[in-house]
Amino acid sequence: MSGGNEQDVYSNILELAKKRGIFWGSFEIYGGLAGFYDFGPVGVLLKRGLIDAWLRTFVYSNDLVVEVETPMINPRIVFKASGHEESFMDPVVECLKCGRIYRADHLIKEAAGVEVEGWSPEEMRKVIVEHGIKCPECGGDLGKPFYTLLLFKTEIGPYKGEVGYLRPENAQGMFINFANVLRMMRNKLPLGIAQVGRVARNEISPRQGLLRLREFTIMEFEFFFDPEEASKESAEYIREVEDRKVRVLTSEARLKGVEEPAEYTVRELVEKGIVKTPWLAYWMGVGEAFVESLGVPREKVRFIEKHPHERAHYSLQTFDQEVYTEKYGWIEVAGYAYRTTYDLSRHMQYSKADLTFFKRYEKPVERTVSKAYPDPARIGVLYGEGRARIMEKLASRTPEDLYRELSGKGYVEVEGVRIPPDAFIVKQEVERVHGEKIIPHVVEPSFGVERLLYVVLEHAYTVRDGKVVLRLPRHLAPYHVAVFPLVAGRRPEHARIVEVARDIYRRLVKKGFRAIYDDDGSIGRRYARADEVGVPFAVTVDYQTLEDGTVTVRDRDTALQERVSVDRLEEYFLEKYGRQPL
Repeated sequence: MSGGNEQDVYSNILELAKKRGIFWGSFEIYGGLAGFYDFGPVGVLLKRGLIDAWLRTFVYSNDLVVEVETPMINPRIVFKASGHEESFMDPVVECLKCGRIYRADHLIKEAAGVEVEGWSPEEMRKVIVEHGIKCPECGGDLGKPFYTLLLFKTEIGPYKGEVGYLRPENAQGMFINFANVLRMMRNKLPLGIAQVGRVARNEISPRQGLLRLREFTIMEFEFFFDPEEASKESAEYIREVEDRKVRVLTSEARLKGVEEPAEYTVRELVEKGIVKTPWLAYWMGVGEAFVESLGVPREKVRFIEKHPHERAHYSLQTFDQEVYTEKYGWIEVAGYAYRTTYDLSRHMQYSKADLTFFKRYEKPVERTVSKAYPDPARIGVLYGEGRARIMEKLASRTPEDLYRELSGKGYVEVEGVRIPPDAFIVKQEVERVHGEKIIPHVVEPSFGVERLLYVVLEHAYTVRDGKVVLRLPRHLAPYHVAVFPLVAGRRPEHARIVEVARDIYRRLVKKGFRAIYDDDGSIGRRYARADEVGVPFAVTVDYQTLEDGTVTVRDRDTALQERVSVDRLEEYFLEKYGRQPL
């Protein structure tokens, strides 16, 4: 970003965003509603460009990750199983005078400079009293902080329908579909399941524009792997990024008061034990390259390891990927969480579905297995006419399962009936075992699209000769090329210039380029409009075009121009973009 002071950064971007159809507050004709934004024609294309870039980087460029799509509305049981219903909460505090509601930890940090994330309501109340924190709006006293659920609640079905929630993340749809996707991918690990989709969080007091929304888009994937094979299976992939340097501030360093991150290679993250699994280091390396490809300098990117009390309930280790912005300072654009077996285990517990992976051994091994078989004669003596029903229920369970319950409880329970040990025959059998069932571990990289969009806009926003130029990376530009006729009058030669320009526009569009045609106003104004939305190239058809079949191609970033043959334009732009445009 060049030009303007810190306050101007956000104001200038907001002004540009509304002027050029990038984004603006939702429901404006009704006064607006905090936490919701609409995206205009240019904004939709910018978001799609970010999503496409993410998919190319994390999904389509490897043989590890596939993509799914699942519903935004989920039944309540999903979030009971995931732990969100009991854990997805934020602390709030209410003004006793005007009734305004605030996010308690944020208010305390802003007013007193004290970081209280993860503290209990009683501890927060103590800080509020000690520092004399009042309502920022009316100066009234604040009540006692308490935690509130951030899930949007709904009903599935009319009238008294089943309770459901709008998903706050995409993750649960991937966990629920793990067995389906694993089967489709020929039962092989490691396996990543990705999803890009809308999510909703009932934020207490959304502020900071695109950074804290009530509805937004998340790009994330769950990466399933066998922890015993992680070092071996990740080695090939880590070699691709092992020398890439990342700036990391560990939890240990933060506790010592260190504020500046240290620089490590991805290889060092693994060798020094900074990450708890090499797969986490690998995806952090890929994520570092991805954010850099969006036009963000390396020195403005860092990874912050979260303290235990800062981590989500499902995480064993989490790193936030942060980018420095002139307006907001350091902001989180992605999180990398090591979720271990938490989610699959919980869904197995609540659904009774088998979400395990069968790990086949290289060679079968012999094991002595304890089994318990029902004794029909003894069960007949004990339960008489109920014998058939009990035998039917016992037959539905494996002898290994019956032995485990018998040895653990001292009985086997069937429909409330406790069957004693003497109703079973216990045997020790030698079996050839070909493998075992395991619950895979999971690493999750998760990116917020709208946050990334703000970061991209701030780093691309420049001013040249008093005019705004949005210097977007070419692959993110909403349009690949703008096509202008130099003049659009009624004279015959003008009509011919317009005809050629229209033909060039149609040819480029048919070849897959996103192009815009503009014949309104002076050529200088049209260049300025294209620069403001970040179009990398502009083609101008002029009088010389009618003579020699060449056009002027102007580069957005340098403003330099060159003559290119009309017949070579498609090839020219394919070379500039380095690939097919779409």
